[in-house]
Amino acid sequence: MPPLVPPVVPPGSLNRSAQPVLPVDGGLLLRPWLDPDAADVARVFLDPAIRHWHLRGAESDAEAGEWIARWRRDWAEERAAHWAVAEAGGRLLGRVSLQSLVLYGGQAEIAYWTAPEARGRGVCSRAVARASHWALHEVGFHRVELGHSTANPASCRIAEKNGYALEGTRRSALLHADGWHDMHLHARVRTEH
Repeated sequence: MPPLVPPVVPPGSLNRSAQPVLPVDGGLLLRPWLDPDAADVARVFLDPAIRHWHLRGAESDAEAGEWIARWRRDWAEERAAHWAVAEAGGRLLGRVSLQSLVLYGGQAEIAYWTAPEARGRGVCSRAVARASHWALHEVGFHRVELGHSTANPASCRIAEKNGYALEGTRRSALLHADGWHDMHLHARVRTEH
């Protein structure tokens, strides 16, 4: 029996080609992760702010390298799209990812971080804008969600700047090193922008 509705994003829409490099305003790129990026990822995860807002840390270059290998497999298996946010010259400034992909239903979740030396320059906001546009308007996802701790106002500002409407608060939803956090749920829907 055929499905009642067709998939929003047909399987194979992503992995039938290489993960794209996406230009970002201001001379930035979203590019696939490279093996040499492992040292920079491990360095960034020494930052106290990164460690505070993330559930896991990269304790070594080797562990960061394992993450990068998994991020590549995620593209091949259409589970996620992870990009390095970099200057055109190559310097790593952050990460933006579309994860928890539900191709049939056209849904994804966006996540991000910024290296300490790149904060306050709009890098993260521009990367989120570009990845969101790609997901909603180039690939055809219907909905992209963004979640962050209610104690993280910087992430809330990025959501608001990028048109992610606040939909509510998920109480005691995520365990961080300092305890359980309430999480804001924001989302963008393709038809709204």
